[in-house]
Amino acid sequence: MGDGSVTPRLGNMKALLGIVAGAGASYGIYKLISGGSLKRIKKGAITESPGVVKSSQLSEGTLKPGSLLAKVSGLEVVCPRPADVASGDITHQSTGNLEPQHLKMLLSCLQTSSNPSDTCQILLTLGNAAAFTVNQNLIREFEGIHIIAGLIADPAAEVRVQTLNTLNNLCMNIQNQEQIKVYVPRVLELIEMSPVNSDLQLSALRLLTNLSVTDNHQHLLKESITLLLSLLVVSKENLQVQALKVLVNVSSNPDMMDDIVQAQAPASVVLLFDARTAPAVLLRLLTFAGNLKAWRPSAQVADELRQKQDCLYRVMLDESSQLHSRLVHLLSHPDGEIQAQVARILT
Repeated sequence: MGDGSVTPRLGNMKALLGIVAGAGASYGIYKLISGGSLKRIKKGAITESPGVVKSSQLSEGTLKPGSLLAKVSGLEVVCPRPADVASGDITHQSTGNLEPQHLKMLLSCLQTSSNPSDTCQILLTLGNAAAFTVNQNLIREFEGIHIIAGLIADPAAEVRVQTLNTLNNLCMNIQNQEQIKVYVPRVLELIEMSPVNSDLQLSALRLLTNLSVTDNHQHLLKESITLLLSLLVVSKENLQVQALKVLVNVSSNPDMMDDIVQAQAPASVVLLFDARTAPAVLLRLLTFAGNLKAWRPSAQVADELRQKQDCLYRVMLDESSQLHSRLVHLLSHPDGEIQAQVARILT
C-alpha cells in the first residue's frame, strides 16, 4: 500500500472503492452470529488510516496485490510475477481478512463524503465486509453502526437504500442489534413514507426481518402491524413476501399476539387466501394464519375484540370472517405444500 502517513482524501476515493457489486455478500442471510439464538418460524474517534490506494493500482481489470481494493473486492488478484509478491501477500484472501485500519479509513471517508456515488460505494464495501463476524464486531467497536445509520435520512434515495443494506448485514450480530434497534422508528417511517414497491421499502423490510428473528426486539414492531398488513394488499410479490416474513416472525411470539390481533387490518387481506395468489406469498400467509389460529383467547377477550371495528381478530379469526371458507377452497390447490398448510390450520 502507499505511504502510511497519508490521510485518505475524497479525490482518490473512487480508486479506493472500485468494488464490484457481485463481490458483495447476500443481504438475505438470516443467521445470527456471536452466540445469538435463531428463532425458527413456528409451523413452518477514528484515527488516520495507514495509506490510500492510488489510481495507478488499477489497470485493465488487474488488482494490485496488497491493495485495499484487492482486500475488499473479494476477488482473486492476478499476480504478474511471483517476485512481485511480498510476504503476507493477500492474493487469495477475501473481505473477511480486511484489516482494522482499513475499516477505520472507510468509516472516516463515509463521514466526509459529499458525493452520493462515493458514499454508496463506501457503504457497499462496509456491507460486504460485514458478512464476516470479525468485521461486524470491529465496525461496532469503531462506532461505525451509528456513523452508518446516520445516513438513513440522507437526501439521496440510493444512499438510504445502501445504508439499510449495510445495516442489514451488520444486524446478523446480536450485539450489533442492540445498537441498530434504536433506529427502528426511523426505518418504519421510511417504509411508510416511501413509494410502494420501492427499493427503500424492500431494504427496510429486510432489515426488520433480521431484527425480528428472535424475541429480543419484536416489541419494537407492535405499532407497525397495520402498516405491514396494508402493504400486503397494495404491493407486489417481492414486497409481500418480505412483509410476511416480518409478520410470521412476530406472530411466532405469544407475547406479541395481543397487539397483533388488535391491530387494524384491511378487510381485503382475506382475499389473498386465493389460488391466484403467488405460491411464495400464499405459503407465508398460511404460516401467519396458522400462528394466529394457534392463539386461544378467553371468551371475555374474544368478546372485547369483536367490539373493535376492523381489527385483525374480526377480519381473520372471528366466526364471521370469510377466512374459513377460503381455506376450504384452498384444499384443492395444485401445490401440495399449500394443501398441507391449509389442512394443518383446519384441523
